[in-house]
Amino acid sequence: MITRDTQRTFHVSPKTGLLPAGLFQGGLLILMVLYFSLTCLAASAQSKDALPKDMAFVAAGPTIIGIDKDPSSSNIVSKKGVTLYQRQMEMPWSKEAFHDEGPAHWVFLDGYFIDKYETSNQQYAEFMKTTGHPGPAYWDDPRLNQPLQPVVGVNWFEAKTYCEYAGKRLPTESEWERAARGPNGLRYPWGNTLDPTKANYGKKMDATLPVDSLPKGASPYGIHHMAGNVFEWVQDWYDPNFYQKTPHPENTQGPLKPIWIGGTGTYVDRLTVGAKRVIRGGSWIAAESSITTSHRFWNHPSNNSYGVGLGFRCAQTAPEAVSNSLRVATIEAMKHMGMEKWKEANEQLNKALRLDPHNVELNQMYTIVQAKL
Repeated sequence: MITRDTQRTFHVSPKTGLLPAGLFQGGLLILMVLYFSLTCLAASAQSKDALPKDMAFVAAGPTIIGIDKDPSSSNIVSKKGVTLYQRQMEMPWSKEAFHDEGPAHWVFLDGYFIDKYETSNQQYAEFMKTTGHPGPAYWDDPRLNQPLQPVVGVNWFEAKTYCEYAGKRLPTESEWERAARGPNGLRYPWGNTLDPTKANYGKKMDATLPVDSLPKGASPYGIHHMAGNVFEWVQDWYDPNFYQKTPHPENTQGPLKPIWIGGTGTYVDRLTVGAKRVIRGGSWIAAESSITTSHRFWNHPSNNSYGVGLGFRCAQTAPEAVSNSLRVATIEAMKHMGMEKWKEANEQLNKALRLDPHNVELNQMYTIVQAKL
């Protein structure tokens, strides 16, 4: 059984080549079993060349989604005679924390792939040609229909159908947020401070930008336009209170049944209230507040428009073989470091980092090895 904290449990001294004394007696046999088991798995593990084109790999692990209010920087918190409402409204991020974006909480996700780019008009045109699917709204709008612009005017069902056609699926809300925030839970895909030059929002541009544009605004996993350009459908039903009661922290998905938001129940009313699917990421016409990585919004699954800025990207569950490749390369690198075979360790670390480039421990090992070469 391979534990999720394998990298933290088994360390090899780069100087002595020996396991620490505490691990030597009880852990050496386990390490040997792990090593030979994973070596056998390596034969069937997918290589770098087998990774899906234009998708980023997000390795299995824990991640924080949602945000909390931050009372430490509030000017009113320490004052006497203020009401609870005043305290709440003066706290940074209070609107988000007291509504659907809080509280911050841990979830554990299996490894997955997610598209580096929003689905483009060019890709959607190929889908239409192959399947005979009708064109989306705004297909003839010259502002929005260039090949490398993101497709817009698709409803949730059409986005789901396209992803299935491509052998993929829509990402869950948790997967989307983790891919946008990166390992450190960033407020924006590029960091914790707003940089207007790194996202297309607030009608700063005349229309959407090409899906591969603004590379400096990409998330830590190299994923473009997780802030702005187009709102993106995700798999989950919307529940404004879901972050307060996440029932399954492992591979978290949204409510199994839709949540009725309110309204009279008429057909027209159902397009503005009632059962909703989640959309994420803001758009080229949306406000600044919508482009944070924790911002949650919703739309009726049959609605194909949200201010001419509603698109999607796809995800895919990573085969176990990919995770095995990462585990094998990591343990091989540790073994070679212990034997002071720095060239071999470097080769294995490069394999591991191609899959999981933002892994802190792998990068620490890589720094040690580079100093020895």
